[in-house]
Amino acid sequence: MPVTSVATGTLHRVPTDLRQTLQKKADVLKLWDGLTPLARNEWICWVTIVKKPETRKEHLKRLCEELREGKRRPCCWPGCPHRRPNALKWFGGKKKA
Repeated sequence: MPVTSVATGTLHRVPTDLRQTLQKKADVLKLWDGLTPLARNEWICWVTIVKKPETRKEHLKRLCEELREGKRRPCCWPGCPHRRPNALKWFGGKKKA
């Protein structure tokens, strides 16, 4: 499979599992590349902030489904706590590295 570049976010880099998922699904990658850097940042954070591997897999699956449905940001997401300090209250007030 040829290596396809994947656009990144403003604060977060695209993790390997997300990059691989996008590279396997050309239609989703096209939608991903059409997002703003801030929107991509929100998706990256939404995928990576979870603790359990099975939840992360579910988020990767939902990311693909929701982009195909036309959503540009994660549903029911208060925003990246790394970029929006007021979103920290939804995550127990702690920043996650």
